[in-house]
Amino acid sequence: MHIHILGICGTFMGSLALLARELGHTVTGSDANVYPPMSTQLEAAGIKLLEGYSPEHLEPAPDLVVIGNALSRGNPEVEAVLDKGLPYTSGPEWLREQVLPGKWVLAVSGTHGKTTTASMLAWILEYAHMAPGFLIGGVTQNFPQSARLGETPFFVVEADEYDSAFFDKRSKFVHYRPRTLVINNLEYDHADIFPDLAAIQRQFHHLVRTVPGTGLIVSPAGVEAIEQTLDQGCWTPRETLGAEGDWQVKLTAADGSAFEVWHEGAAIATVNWEHTGEHNVMNGLAALIAARHVGVTPEIGAQALAAFKGVKRRMECLADVHGIRVYDDFAHHPTAIKTTLAGLRAKVGDEKIIALIEPRSNTMRLGVHREALKNCFSDADAVLWYQPSHSDWDLDELVNHSSVPAQLEHTIDELIHGALSLAERGSHIVIMSNGGFDGIHQKLVGQLNRHAL
Repeated sequence: MHIHILGICGTFMGSLALLARELGHTVTGSDANVYPPMSTQLEAAGIKLLEGYSPEHLEPAPDLVVIGNALSRGNPEVEAVLDKGLPYTSGPEWLREQVLPGKWVLAVSGTHGKTTTASMLAWILEYAHMAPGFLIGGVTQNFPQSARLGETPFFVVEADEYDSAFFDKRSKFVHYRPRTLVINNLEYDHADIFPDLAAIQRQFHHLVRTVPGTGLIVSPAGVEAIEQTLDQGCWTPRETLGAEGDWQVKLTAADGSAFEVWHEGAAIATVNWEHTGEHNVMNGLAALIAARHVGVTPEIGAQALAAFKGVKRRMECLADVHGIRVYDDFAHHPTAIKTTLAGLRAKVGDEKIIALIEPRSNTMRLGVHREALKNCFSDADAVLWYQPSHSDWDLDELVNHSSVPAQLEHTIDELIHGALSLAERGSHIVIMSNGGFDGIHQKLVGQLNRHAL
């Protein structure tokens, strides 16, 4: 078939395109924002990318159009699909129908850490010679691409609560029907589609309803939002993690780069790896428990985590220019920002941390998290905010009430100048955005290299 994907450079849709290509289909796609790493990965797979959305992209007519959830009525290519009567579906529905039948699905859900935990889980299974399939909403460093069909029934999927398409407002993960389900955490997010936390919990409970009684749910103990969700009905065994859970960790390095895994009162594995932060430790523990459900011992899982290379755009170190390190982090929520910076602080001690933040996610852009954002940068020495032209609220209040020195800039050049004026040997510059941030990453590294000369 010829499958055309609208919104193909989104992390989920791009991964879906790779699976369709592996199944033997001709795949093309349109997107308004074509930028790495997804665009690079797709082009390497021989998938033709078309810039923008135009009815002309549907000529000759494809056999099927898969429409991403970022597109809505009024989009010229969506309107052309409807006017021409072309067959169309959502990404999650296509995945369920074409890839997941007969699979043991291991789904990783939660407000934060989905991409990282799903990447860890897929890598653990790979390390254990289980050759899983997977679809991950990001580019993991342990695999050449973010999705593949695999050679066994095991399939790891990043299970997102965002809606499926303009014509299907259910969460994506309702389509996946997992046997092993990880719920990492549960907070209010996606204010553009969910009115409150209860609405998100309702979708998570729809997901819980699909897990069989012979399956497993892995989640932290004592998280009120998760407990409330499961109290609505749970028909599946559950294993918990955390201080009050069935599984615990004991840090043997303060920054989380080494820890012991404890189960039923005994230390059963030790992890020594290159990652830091309590959030990554808990992500790793959840992946170990989920992998154990399909037969991987924690000892083997710990060995796999020691070889886990991380995920692009998750505290990815882009450059080290004469002692100044630049990181790219996919920041989308205050809690994720806070835990990421706390992990870096634990690693670097009193070295200077400079955070550059673009509040780009729909929820942050709407201003829903403005109060929480005031308190999530305490581990940084300075914060430079970027006020994009499309923001729905003014960031002046954040800067004026910041607990650390803060600046508000309105152009990328001003932001780079501000970072350079603050940086010194031993500094760590963390660029935090869930988008392309107008190419600031390469521009900043280029400026640092020129200054170094």
